Amino acid sequence: MTQIPRGADIAVPPQALHVAVSWRTGYGVPDVDVSALLLGAGERVRGDADLVFYNHSGHPSGAVRHLGKSAPGAPGSPAADWLWLDLARVEPEVGRIVIAASVDGGAFGQVPELDVRVTDAAGTSVAYCAMGGATTETAFVCGELRRQGGGWRFRATGRGYASGLAGLATEFGIVVEPPPPPIPGPGYVPPRPAPAPAAPLVPLPRPLPVPPHVPMAAPLTDPLPVPWVDPYDGEFRPASYQGRGKETVRCDPALPPGRWVLLEIESYHSLSTTIEACDAHGRAEGYLLAAYEDDVRARTVALVPRTRPLTLRVEADAPWTLRVLPLSHARRFDSHVEGLAHDLVIYDGPSGVLDFVHRGESRFTVHQHTPPQDPLYDDEEQELLVNGIGEVRVGAPVPGPGLLRISGDGPWKCAVRR
Repeated sequence: MTQIPRGADIAVPPQALHVAVSWRTGYGVPDVDVSALLLGAGERVRGDADLVFYNHSGHPSGAVRHLGKSAPGAPGSPAADWLWLDLARVEPEVGRIVIAASVDGGAFGQVPELDVRVTDAAGTSVAYCAMGGATTETAFVCGELRRQGGGWRFRATGRGYASGLAGLATEFGIVVEPPPPPIPGPGYVPPRPAPAPAAPLVPLPRPLPVPPHVPMAAPLTDPLPVPWVDPYDGEFRPASYQGRGKETVRCDPALPPGRWVLLEIESYHSLSTTIEACDAHGRAEGYLLAAYEDDVRARTVALVPRTRPLTLRVEADAPWTLRVLPLSHARRFDSHVEGLAHDLVIYDGPSGVLDFVHRGESRFTVHQHTPPQDPLYDDEEQELLVNGIGEVRVGAPVPGPGLLRISGDGPWKCAVRR
């Protein structure tokens, strides 16, 4: 682990990185939220979209994403809030990325073992810095990534603010809306409105008499229509869960029902890593992912049930991290895409033929997911487009837009046949 003191900097590779602000939980310890600000000319943001945090989880360029927190454990256990950055995709006019953290309902003096960590895509440590010594600060600039000499360097900062995330964001050019007026406290009596002019009395018509011994029929009413939801839609705050071995993950009940969510899992030095969907009784009912590589960084998809929280069964021989993300974090393509092993891609193109090439040794499959045809049921439509072993070159007809769930053990390519 490369530990650097505050004020020091270190070169970082211009590639995908994970940045985590970590702390130790406990009774009375406030929750910590991480954010990133992309700064352009004048060391200012270019607009609100340059602030990436839990309520705006992805930058339009695709270079920065907020991944969410690790699952909270027992008091005294470590916790972290994560960002993902791809420095190769940062727009040329952005010269600095500020990594900030904030708390609500407390101060950083109540947060033990605060630090910032930078790792590469394989989990190898790039930089680490402890952020001790805080008192009344409610926001912290933990570090920053800055262009220098054609590359990037990470600098550990540790500068505190007493004005929270809003004050920090304002310093870098974000326009923060003023808070709503306070709600009056106990004893407040609102002024009585002026009485409205009385409306003239209009006699009601007398009801027609009902013939004796003839029961009145109940009024005919149409059943309430079942609202249709677009499974591609629905933003929410990403969440992260950690475990080891076989565990059942009960996701946030606030996940939008009837929508797809992106599942992203990491596990290293495990014989196998699997994710299964569970039924209403918590019983596993179908694999969403089955990976048998030693080191797994994989993506798949799940459909949130309409009437109950999403429940998953995760199993690996080593510690694993599962992230539940909005589908907007998935990659899109309409003509060409490349990937490695297990991934999920949104296909936006028309019906046609997709040409796949897989260079691996084990099974290679491609499933297409399309929305449920009946809005009363959660069952999405799945079609197996490709099922091969090892080196695969195949063309697969595709009926139109949908999700492509791709599973293999090596690099693959896909192109639309013209």
